[in-house]
Amino acid sequence: MNAKQWLILFVTAAASLLILGWADLHAFAEADDAGSGFYGTWISLIPPLVAIGLALITREVVLSLFAGIWIGALFLVGFNPLSGTAESLDVLIVALVNADHIAIIVFSLLLGGMVGVMSRGGGTIGVVDVLSSFATTRKKGQLFSWGSALFIFFDDYANTLIRGNALRPMTDRLQISREKLAYIVDSTAAPLAVSAVITTWIGFEITQIQNALSGLAAATDDPALAQQLQAGADNAFMIFLHSLPYLFYPILALAFVLMTIVMKKEFGPMLTAERRAYSGGGVIREGSMPASDTSLESMQPIEDKPRRWYNAALPVFSVIVVALYGLYSTGASGLEPGEGGITAIIGNADPFAALLWASFTGCVVAIGLVVFQKILTLNQAIDSLVGGMQSMLIAIIILILAWGLGGITQEVGTGTYLASLLQDTLPLALLPGLVFFIAAVTAFSTGTSWGTMAILFPVVVPLSVAMGAGVGFAGGENYGILLGAISSVMAGAVFGDHCSPISDTTVLSSMSSACDLIDHVRTQLPYALVVAVVALLVGEIPASLDFIHPVWGLIVGLIILYLILKFYGENPEEKRNG
Repeated sequence: MNAKQWLILFVTAAASLLILGWADLHAFAEADDAGSGFYGTWISLIPPLVAIGLALITREVVLSLFAGIWIGALFLVGFNPLSGTAESLDVLIVALVNADHIAIIVFSLLLGGMVGVMSRGGGTIGVVDVLSSFATTRKKGQLFSWGSALFIFFDDYANTLIRGNALRPMTDRLQISREKLAYIVDSTAAPLAVSAVITTWIGFEITQIQNALSGLAAATDDPALAQQLQAGADNAFMIFLHSLPYLFYPILALAFVLMTIVMKKEFGPMLTAERRAYSGGGVIREGSMPASDTSLESMQPIEDKPRRWYNAALPVFSVIVVALYGLYSTGASGLEPGEGGITAIIGNADPFAALLWASFTGCVVAIGLVVFQKILTLNQAIDSLVGGMQSMLIAIIILILAWGLGGITQEVGTGTYLASLLQDTLPLALLPGLVFFIAAVTAFSTGTSWGTMAILFPVVVPLSVAMGAGVGFAGGENYGILLGAISSVMAGAVFGDHCSPISDTTVLSSMSSACDLIDHVRTQLPYALVVAVVALLVGEIPASLDFIHPVWGLIVGLIILYLILKFYGENPEEKRNG
């Protein structure tokens, strides 16, 4: 699609949406000049839907994201195009100057620079040569890719960026499509981070549960209930642990990735991508736009220079070690005397500071190795560092735009509107299933799993208790429903995040795997949907009804996913039937 066709599509879509709701929009605009009348209404869904829809249809991610931001900005400024454009730029600036966002950008750039030095110095080729004796087949290569997630489970960003960059040369050699690599990376990073006990997520999750219960305890007039609620808040960590078996989607998603590898079965767009790669059609689709550029001359190894595996392995190892040390040191320094335990330390850690230290150390180690061995001069190493950073430019732009769109959805109340849908009366047993759906839609629309949890935990926990779930907490009446509702917030947030082209982890997975962002979304989406439906039908709903124990729900879910792959999946290495 050329630029004129895209422009026509964008203008038509935007105009249609505005005309469709013009009567309501006009009435809301009259509420006040700042446009706050739009806040928390169905209209707040329009900006993310425009961005996501255009991105999927046109594959023009950058312009599609900006279109969503611009339309949201128009709502905020009363439909003045010039003011809307200025507001759009302001939103992007706010997204860019956020301290955590800057940390992620710098971490990504430094890690890209490290990869550039590793590649130029022949380290990545050396790793591929060593792995060739182990990962001799496509199946073994994918198994290694899946298993590597277990070594970097502590943070989803580090997991995604390190593994994608490190594994890509090996998977390219084995003719594994970049789409499959991005899927393996993406669908193991966040599910591990949300469900493992020692991760950078745990402090945030426990705090959300604790704050919701404490706030509810302070608000109630019933002294006995207030005491129970405060006791629950004081034991938020135990509530979190009890909710882990109810994380049906993350657990089944991890297992499903492994199933596709072991069974050598694929379906949908992923099957097409894997057939293309295996048949010699290329690890990326012809005409695709990878989120990072690995073809830069400054990243190609120099001829007649040694290609030693440890020139890549040692920088990656240093990143992992320093990241773990950073998590421990920042977490331990913030604890009160007498507090301790690895879980408390990691939960209290500053992951962004740790990742910055780690990526900077990785760059220093990578440069030091190749310069000391005289494989590269210092100037060549610096050029490679800059080239590696340059390869991340497109992905960084997409990431900033995704954050900007997230800011717009917050301004217009997209998450608030979706959360309000939970306020209607419904049977208590259906609450976890509905929470999962709302969390998924919220994460898909806003592109953030953490933002979704921040929006929904203060709504879901009080609503669950008010409806009679978890009174008395552990061992109390309907405790399983409270656990199901809490886990549904986390599981639905991860699922929606997996499906959304505006999610930061989706962008980072595409970036590290050098895969086209929309190709990654199109190939991962059917798999994520299948796992989510199975998780909902045999996990969320039956467990909420106390029909089966959550462990049995997981077992039944695994069996169903196995049967789906067995009867509907096909081996991409075999010729097409007929």
